[in-house]
Amino acid sequence: MKVLKLSLPLFLACSLSLSANENNASLDAYISDLKQEQFKYDYEKNEAESSKLRDSWIAPLQLNYSYTKSKPYTDELTNQNAAIKMDQPIFQSGGIIYGIKFAHASKLYSDYSIDVAKRKMIKDTISILMQIKQTILKIKAQELQIKNSEINLEQKKEQYLSGQLDSGFLDNAIIQRNIVIQAFYDIQTAKQKLITQFESLSDLEYNKVTIPHLEYISSEDFIKYNLVLKKSAAEVQKNDYYTNVTIAKYLPKVSFTAGYNWSQSEQQFDANLAPFINDLAYYDYGLRASMPLDINTFVDIESSRVDYLKSRVAQEDKKRELKALFEQVLHNIENYDKKIALSNENRDIYSKLLNETKELFVAGYKTQYDVDTLQNSLKIQEIDSKVYEIDKQLELLTLYEMYVNNGE
Repeated sequence: MKVLKLSLPLFLACSLSLSANENNASLDAYISDLKQEQFKYDYEKNEAESSKLRDSWIAPLQLNYSYTKSKPYTDELTNQNAAIKMDQPIFQSGGIIYGIKFAHASKLYSDYSIDVAKRKMIKDTISILMQIKQTILKIKAQELQIKNSEINLEQKKEQYLSGQLDSGFLDNAIIQRNIVIQAFYDIQTAKQKLITQFESLSDLEYNKVTIPHLEYISSEDFIKYNLVLKKSAAEVQKNDYYTNVTIAKYLPKVSFTAGYNWSQSEQQFDANLAPFINDLAYYDYGLRASMPLDINTFVDIESSRVDYLKSRVAQEDKKRELKALFEQVLHNIENYDKKIALSNENRDIYSKLLNETKELFVAGYKTQYDVDTLQNSLKIQEIDSKVYEIDKQLELLTLYEMYVNNGE
């Protein structure tokens, strides 16, 4: 399996390109080769579909050939016919140009759609990896909680046996120990589920790969270099061109027509004589002008125009939605900063208490149980700070899923 170590500068530099379908290999390395291959085929299919749509205005040549034998009377009659015909539009009131532009815009939109799906998979993979690292920390913290619960149980046993406490306190200590152990098993189960999910998405080894460290993004850059908004802008452009294509469909069209025709008939009048053969070959060419008169013309045009206007409104709505998401992420990060500050404050308190308790233990006023409990509690607070730091990274990852600035 592959091992990937991605530093902060590299991660910031290897975001998806502002142009669709330019995906960075370093980010791609988070997802498996099979996933990458599937996306590669998606891009290739989109390229083929775009080329087909771009050239759809070029009319195909019609090739026809027929061979028939008949005997309506006493003589056998053989007929052969062949033809090559072309009916090529050369003027569609701008429809050809807008059709080509529509094809390019459709390709850009489809490429961005694939980029969004691919970026989401990369984000999900990194998110799961972060959660695995976070769960490993939680397991360490829970092991310390178990040690403290066992220390508490031992203390309650001694106090109960010495007559200082009744059995109710001992029962509570046993229950509390069982609760933290069950929670430990739950965390282990959650970790294994995350590992299974990660292995289904990536070829990397979770215990060897380093998670990226993400930095803050400004609100302006988040909107300016947003992959989802670029996809939305491509949809607006696509619908705009399609409106013009729809209008041109009902305007005058001029086509160049040409053809070559050949026919041969053969009739046998007498078995002793050569058959009578009649050959005919000719060509034709010219211009053909047409204009459809359809009762649904204005309805069709209005329908395409409404799609265009709706996509513009949807783009503005998505921009507002993303701004709200950005503010929510910042708010969540602020709360995690408060939790980190609280853990650091508790760590200072436990550190001071631990030093004082060690002195009292040497003097004979405190037990080893007291020292061990405070030592474990201090380590738990240190782990909690690391867990909250990963929570902040998970929040930022929500933004980086759509952030596409590559330094341009």
